[in-house]
Amino acid sequence: MTLPTLEPLTGADAAALRAVHDRFSAALLRQDFDAVAALYADDAVLLPPQEPAVHGRAAIRKWTAAVPKVTRIVLQVDDLDGRADVAYMRGTFAMTLEPEGAAAVSVVGKYVEILKKQPDGGWRFAVDIFNSDAP
Repeated sequence: MTLPTLEPLTGADAAALRAVHDRFSAALLRQDFDAVAALYADDAVLLPPQEPAVHGRAAIRKWTAAVPKVTRIVLQVDDLDGRADVAYMRGTFAMTLEPEGAAAVSVVGKYVEILKKQPDGGWRFAVDIFNSDAP
């Protein structure tokens, strides 16, 4: 039995995947948690550091809304690859959080994301894991 050959990502797919990051960053900065959640598949899983997994778009929206205000975020893509309708991105992030009533906190770390192409041709996060470089 011969397995089907899966087409590699196109340049348009790579650009669309990077655009997901741009939309994520912009939505997070303006605290538009509905727009952030819309970038995740209905059955997505978010794996935040030192917390249980967050399952599903609605729960991810709620979790994201509880994060201190983000005033700066930079996502660097170090590796992007995939086939057909599944892709991954790996990279680093730097962000500034402003907890209410406390001093701003800068955080740097890394992430791995698995994205799935949707029936409409768009890409959404299916699995998202990140953690800080600080102990």
